Amino acid sequence: MSADAVDNSKRRFLVSATTVVGAVGAGFVAVPFVKSWNPSARALAAGAPVLADISKLEEGQMITVEWRGKPVYVLKRTDDNMKDLASDVDMLADINSDMSKQPEYCKNVGRSYDKHTKVSVMEGVCTHLGCAPKYVPDLNNPYAGALGSDWKGGFFCPCHGSIYDLSGRVYKSMPAPTNLPVPPHVFKSDTVILIGQDGSNA
Repeated sequence: MSADAVDNSKRRFLVSATTVVGAVGAGFVAVPFVKSWNPSARALAAGAPVLADISKLEEGQMITVEWRGKPVYVLKRTDDNMKDLASDVDMLADINSDMSKQPEYCKNVGRSYDKHTKVSVMEGVCTHLGCAPKYVPDLNNPYAGALGSDWKGGFFCPCHGSIYDLSGRVYKSMPAPTNLPVPPHVFKSDTVILIGQDGSNA
């Protein structure tokens, strides 16, 4: 074998090895850089806004994200749900959310943005003693006996029995005194919500 052939093979090996090492090194640099875009655990605990991606959320489904150490429910309601919210109000304790906590732009029947009326964002913390209410979309659930045969969907707190509708409005004569809180939030797009930032000027 000629010296030129040996040199070329060594050269190819060195180029390949250098490329691999460089790619791995770039990866180690990129990962911390990308991670730096996300809020730290300390920032999250202090209340840094968090993003909720609802691009795969279908009607009738709910996802949970964490903000300030609390669960935040993001629910996409159906057309029938919205009709029920406007009509079934006799059983509610605070129909217009006058005694409850929510941004002014969410003080409406759906407790949601005008442009995104089907999407509800609320803290998953019962206003009685802080338990996490369960999302109960229909009567096919273990709590059906406590909800009645005319149940049209909402939230049930298994700790002490408080019941909320699909806007997080509490029923009358429940241990919970007020509706589920609605945190400040803003739609960055039709599929991305920033929870923890005031959207009054959005």
